[in-house]
Amino acid sequence: MFKQIALKYAPEFLLELGKRFKKNRRRHQLHKQQNFNGGITKERLIDDFKKIGLKNGDSVLVHSSMSKIGYVDGGSKTIVDALSETIGETGTLLFPSFPASGRNRDYLEELPFFDVKNTTSKMGSITEYFRQLDNVSRSMHPTDSVCAKGPLADYYTNSHYAQLTPYNEFSPFRKLCNKRGKILMLGTTLNGACTNLHTLEDALDFKFPVYDEKIYSVKIIDSEGKKSEVKTKVHNPEYSARRNCDALKPMFERENVLINGMIGEAKSMLIDADKMLESMIRNYKEKGVTMYTPYGS
Repeated sequence: MFKQIALKYAPEFLLELGKRFKKNRRRHQLHKQQNFNGGITKERLIDDFKKIGLKNGDSVLVHSSMSKIGYVDGGSKTIVDALSETIGETGTLLFPSFPASGRNRDYLEELPFFDVKNTTSKMGSITEYFRQLDNVSRSMHPTDSVCAKGPLADYYTNSHYAQLTPYNEFSPFRKLCNKRGKILMLGTTLNGACTNLHTLEDALDFKFPVYDEKIYSVKIIDSEGKKSEVKTKVHNPEYSARRNCDALKPMFERENVLINGMIGEAKSMLIDADKMLESMIRNYKEKGVTMYTPYGS
């Protein structure tokens, strides 16, 4: 609780200093691993992915933290190759490819523009590597785009364009639920990265004003260079600060929504997307449970 309060009210420059210190310390640790044991191999990653529950034919959305995994021989390529081999040719691999590293509202206030082919992903080095691969489809949403590769890539990405809210039934996130897909939290936490938690907000008449009142007009360039303009909402930073997503984890564990495991050195989770949405809707209706009120109304 004290840590959450400190993070909420600490000056921005102190938070940045803290982030830099942690990154430098972790970089030093990874360098030592490289020198002493050569790093984590693709074969070990495949074994870990299978142990946590990934299978041939799965659709899986991956939220990743490269540094948490440990030193990986071959870096992002090795991780993506290991995931692809685990789910096979009939599986579909997805990564978030959001262009903002901070708040979407700040991003659109400064740059209301999105180029589906050239706007970089700020969701980590693995996502940016994946975005640039051949035969990867990217959804046409200016703040919450998703990249996908596999037989269902077009299905997941083809209807995100011009959606006023990014997590509705036309989004890759909701479609993942429809296909009983999985979410791999690869060294990430619910607090830090589990975007599918937002599917609850767009699935029903949500009681909290989680979206900012302003509607943004954003210029878009599609994969063929065609220009258009779309409108979108962004989450209200004041409500975003109230989130306590990790407090939902015990509920998800009790209801068999998620499985805990290790991928390399990273504490990870494998989530059933459809079960998670069903659990959130039921607990919201019965008890008022949300990421903003994790212990109920």
